[in-house]
Amino acid sequence: MIVDLSLPLGEDTPVYPGDPEVKVKPWAFIERDGYYMNALKLGEHSGTHVDAPAHFIPGGKTIDEMPLEKFIGEAFVVDVRDGEGTVKLDEIPDSGYHGRIVLFLTGGRELSPEVALFLVAEGVKAVGTDAMSIGDETVHTILLSEEVPIFENLVNLEALVGRTFTFIGLPLRIEGGSGSPVRAVAIIED
Repeated sequence: MIVDLSLPLGEDTPVYPGDPEVKVKPWAFIERDGYYMNALKLGEHSGTHVDAPAHFIPGGKTIDEMPLEKFIGEAFVVDVRDGEGTVKLDEIPDSGYHGRIVLFLTGGRELSPEVALFLVAEGVKAVGTDAMSIGDETVHTILLSEEVPIFENLVNLEALVGRTFTFIGLPLRIEGGSGSPVRAVAIIED
């Protein structure tokens, strides 16, 4: 079974305050041109997307420089919707992160720097959230300085609580990109 974890990209897609809005402009029509196509205008961090180190780290790897292995792997969801404020260490499991992708079902909460430091120390492969942002500048810097990709604006995570699955969130190969929209999915083996 495949679970789609991506927001639809369109003019109603919410964007982080100050980021460019998503614009979809019809470009060609079958009746007129013999084919159909739209022109897109959007920021690299529109909709469900992944942050590359260059997003916060001077000289950090850009999205086209990141190894594809970083965007695919065994994953699980940590449900922290019941808490308040930033997500703290006592709200998450003590182990099981090494080499895995951990996705946080937060209801809009952000991670604390302590959680980010813990995840890096535990050897997490990538981190994701249903929130528009994983956390403040410090949280981004902690994760991205260790080349831990950050997936943001994930959806349908509640369907994955208590399950292990394969996560795939491949970015576009944007030259010099600080991030990229992704089509994120979970593959569940029944």
